[in-house]
Amino acid sequence: MYKQPEKAYKYLLSLAALFMAVLFCVPTLRAQNDVLLTQSWAVPTYYNPATTGQVDFLRIRGGARLQWIGIDNAPKSFLATADMPVKIGKKRIGVGADMMNESLGLFSNTLINIQASYKIKFLKGTLSIGVQGGYYTSKFKGSEVVLPEGDDYHQGTDEAIPTTDVTGNTFDLSAGLHYTHKWFSIGISGLHLLDPKVKLDTEGNQNSETSYYETSLPRTLYFTADSNIPLKNTLFELQPSLLAASDFKTFNVQAAMRARYNRFLSFGIGYRYKDAVSVMVAAEFKNFFIGYSYDYPTSAISKASSGSHEIIAGYQIKLDFSGVNKNKHRSIRIM
Repeated sequence: MYKQPEKAYKYLLSLAALFMAVLFCVPTLRAQNDVLLTQSWAVPTYYNPATTGQVDFLRIRGGARLQWIGIDNAPKSFLATADMPVKIGKKRIGVGADMMNESLGLFSNTLINIQASYKIKFLKGTLSIGVQGGYYTSKFKGSEVVLPEGDDYHQGTDEAIPTTDVTGNTFDLSAGLHYTHKWFSIGISGLHLLDPKVKLDTEGNQNSETSYYETSLPRTLYFTADSNIPLKNTLFELQPSLLAASDFKTFNVQAAMRARYNRFLSFGIGYRYKDAVSVMVAAEFKNFFIGYSYDYPTSAISKASSGSHEIIAGYQIKLDFSGVNKNKHRSIRIM
């Protein structure tokens, strides 16, 4: 089955190169918009639809991130994901859905996605190709805008800033590739591929016209890598992970090293480049999962904030595929 490994590797690299070329073909510059979770390894489907249906479970995860405690109107994010494998004939595909809600100052954004992935045996692992479609809603509380007055530097009005609540929505499209081996996995994905624009509007009254404002959901490229390293003659495993993200204007990268004991308790440390250091702990009991992380900022924001808190919890239900995946390997992530 694996008689031409060099050719297969070249094929995999070609797919990744083509995927990246499509992402970079439009050099639009925007600000990072997705939630960068410290425990990104616990919710892989949020960053790459190709990771749906990795294991024989209906996997449900939900979490919250409270960022920069101590700062008024700091970002707050809530996330829920669900995915499972489905057998169609002799083929195995993954399906899933996720929902994200975040508040950033006077903005409130919600994104709901449905996902699907197709899996093929490749070398000694599995190559997965995934897509997702979504519906994005953005709201701005213009009624709570306060513009300073009474000095030489500010005006009491600004046509570029709405003074009433406005809302808008748009469709979204994402795709990804993911390769899983017994001891490691790598993935690349592009979220918000169409770089969708969101037109925010408010209805005018008899004395005014309808006003329109525009924001965008920036195209973002993600790269992930994970590994599982058993320590000989112990019940410990080391689980390093990496996540890199770019919207072609900004670049973010975070790395974590976790140790898991007896497939039950894990703990670790992490670092987000020029942003924060983190500690994390997680536990699994039967089909339940719970994880917590704390970030301490390493930037100047530490003068105003005591840090960020994040919690993720989940449950999984075993699915019976009557012998499908007989040669299954243990997932490198905490499942």
